[in-house]
Amino acid sequence: MRAAIIGCGMIGAKRAHALSGCSLAICCDVVAERAAALASKVSGAEAATDWRTVVNRTDIDLVLVATTHDLLAPIAEAAAASGKHVLIEKPGARTAAELDLVIDAARRTGAVVRIGFNHRYHRAFQKAREIFSSGVMGDLMFVRGRYGHGGRPGYDKEWRAQPERSGGGELVDQGMHLIDLARWFLGDFTRIQGHIATYFWDMPVEDNGFLLLTTRSGQTAFLHATWTEWKNLFSFEIYGRKGKLEITGLGGSYGVERLAYYAMSAEMGPPQTTIWEYPMADNSWETEFSAFLEDIRLGRRSDPGLADAQAGLRIIEQVYKDANR
Repeated sequence: MRAAIIGCGMIGAKRAHALSGCSLAICCDVVAERAAALASKVSGAEAATDWRTVVNRTDIDLVLVATTHDLLAPIAEAAAASGKHVLIEKPGARTAAELDLVIDAARRTGAVVRIGFNHRYHRAFQKAREIFSSGVMGDLMFVRGRYGHGGRPGYDKEWRAQPERSGGGELVDQGMHLIDLARWFLGDFTRIQGHIATYFWDMPVEDNGFLLLTTRSGQTAFLHATWTEWKNLFSFEIYGRKGKLEITGLGGSYGVERLAYYAMSAEMGPPQTTIWEYPMADNSWETEFSAFLEDIRLGRRSDPGLADAQAGLRIIEQVYKDANR
């Protein structure tokens, strides 16, 4: 299979380096120098600047879209309409409605479309899911997640601070990962409460988002995504009636990826504790892409897919709507 990457920034480069089981044929970006730089690192890849031409090429089988948020859905729709399988970087679009046309196009052509929620594929989360699925934690009660970084000089002038291009601030950025992970363990949320604020950065989007999400059965997710976390942080805790899972770090500046499992005893008191650490390089991008290829091979619907992106975006849209009342 031959792949094209559209959007050759930091995430596009990560996607390029994570490809396996297919060849990268085209690196496309509106900035010609950026496309050429990425293509030069891959034997046989060519550079391009017109995504419309790329998605309609007959020698391309799948397209990875890693652009600014305003272009994610239009490019994905065109690629799916042309019969290409598509991996769209999260959040997938600026709004849930923008993905409706992608769904329609994929339904017409049979294209497989996956949303790039790579955090599900971190080693710590894969192990946590295995423990959760075994049933040893009992019924889940709530999750608590925190995710943030502190930006960089000029961050308020970058495209993420432009709502017409990004669709929103930190909730659409790292907040989408937290929402997806919370849904992965708890399911759909029927009650949505939130607060957004711009505490530090001079920008028309939020640099902090706080969410309190509740399922129909009363399970709760408390989530905080922030661009004012002066020491990069990732923390996700999953509480069951018989135990707790705690994932911290994502590698690199977020610290060593680590999973702790605290198993409650009948006598209560200090739990039995088991810890796994993953100091090796992050392989979530490669593992996720392998799952995408397996989706294509089996002709199965991707999980996470378009419905998951829409569910997350609807939560964020509700918070934005409430904030503007």
